[in-house]
Amino acid sequence: MALRISNRDARRLWLDAQLLSTPPTGPLDLADMIRRLGFVQIDTIRVVARAHDHILWSRNQNFREKMLETCLARDRHVFEHFTHDASLIPMDFYPMWRRQFRRLEAKVRGWEWHRGMLDEAGRAEICARIAAEGPLSTKAFDTKIEGKREMWRRPPHKLALDYMWYAGELSTSHRENFTKYYDLTHRVIPQHLRDVDHSDDAQVDWLCRAALARLAFGTEGDVQRFWAAADLSEVKAWTAANAGELVPVEIESANGAWQGALALPDIEERLAAAPAPTSRLRILNPFDPVIRDRNRLTRLFGFDYRIEIFVPAAKRQWGYYVYPLLEGDRFVGRIEVKSDREKGELSVHALWPEPGVAWTQARQAKLEAELGRLARFVGARDVVWLAD
Repeated sequence: MALRISNRDARRLWLDAQLLSTPPTGPLDLADMIRRLGFVQIDTIRVVARAHDHILWSRNQNFREKMLETCLARDRHVFEHFTHDASLIPMDFYPMWRRQFRRLEAKVRGWEWHRGMLDEAGRAEICARIAAEGPLSTKAFDTKIEGKREMWRRPPHKLALDYMWYAGELSTSHRENFTKYYDLTHRVIPQHLRDVDHSDDAQVDWLCRAALARLAFGTEGDVQRFWAAADLSEVKAWTAANAGELVPVEIESANGAWQGALALPDIEERLAAAPAPTSRLRILNPFDPVIRDRNRLTRLFGFDYRIEIFVPAAKRQWGYYVYPLLEGDRFVGRIEVKSDREKGELSVHALWPEPGVAWTQARQAKLEAELGRLARFVGARDVVWLAD
């Protein structure tokens, strides 16, 4: 018999697993927070704060923007690589990431737009310069695009740096104003981690177990999408091989339908221990781990959300960069808010309550309190309402 988990309990488990159950206060252990999340996605867009900083601040509001760069560049508690997107990953996970280097190296070689990169001799020259000069960004090189110039084409040195970074030959040393600086991997990753050589099966086993631990429960697709470091066929083979250990569960969706999923053996203990989410209202980032898997988001919360940064302005339903509003275990609306750091202002451009949500004075007060906290985080003195 599959263990049945109600929709309310499923939301409680998921929010607790992703560190959104308790108020975002108290002592901050940044490395531990990232380890518990699994990774934090990084992104260059800064409408209010960059995604990685906002994600971490949402979980502990003692976090400040410069802390993450220190975690990467000085303390080496994390390394940068590719999950479903560019991400910062706990450094001690590095031995389990070897297969991802191999997978992505093979993929990049097959990408049409990477075939213009430098040959082996050209890549060796880049590595020699980095060895002699220290970490370098793409700005240190000046190869040119040959032939027809098209929007998607990039200079050969940029393609080569990408390729060597995907393959694990180069690693991110640090970033300056979000510009990536590449260094030789042996100068970034500690030797004791580089020396570990787990079998491919062991890496897949770890990836699946670690994903389920951070999901609390999930379908095989959920597990695959978590790291995006194994194929769905590999995840299915893993679940089949471990069927006697994994716990079959049925999860109630927001629409009342039931869907089969899997959990680790401690699911009942986790269900008993997971607290009810705090009633605080939070402004979440569009790339927050609770948001980014849109299928899971819709199933559990009935919240239909799409980021519209790539949608032409005339076709957007909401706006360029609109933030979901989470209150307790329910998404109650979305808000368009922007910061002007030179003026010291955080401006609210639009607010949309979800259908069926009464926008009470108490809820408005919660939102204004959160806007005040967000303003302080980005150094804004004033919150300016431009919304109707």
